Amino acid sequence: MLNPVRNITFDALDPWKVARFWSEVTGYAIAEDGVEGDEEIQLEPGQPGAPGLLFIRVPDGKKVKNRVHLDIQPPTGTRDETVERLVGLGARVVDDRRDEDGVAGWVVLADPEGNELCIERSAAERGIA
Repeated sequence: MLNPVRNITFDALDPWKVARFWSEVTGYAIAEDGVEGDEEIQLEPGQPGAPGLLFIRVPDGKKVKNRVHLDIQPPTGTRDETVERLVGLGARVVDDRRDEDGVAGWVVLADPEGNELCIERSAAERGIA
């Protein structure tokens, strides 16, 4: 069955800036025809059936909490390393939901334009990998 979700779309004041951030988060590639200044920037997953990410220029900034967000499970490294790397790329910590012992929980971040995402423990940290 073909996945009916073609793209997950983000409104953005600066589609290029936000797409570059999310490319680093997901490992998705910026489409070959995507250039800075475009009204739309597409990120391609590189896997059949997986939805892409699409960033579309809008005239107004984010004003309220997201109703939908992505939960990110780092493919390599740890949750905490991923949080540190993404903060270095322009994210900010919105809420730290890690347990005191640091074993369970997640961290809520906001991308450079305020869209929320959660960073969970990696598969290796969960003993899945």
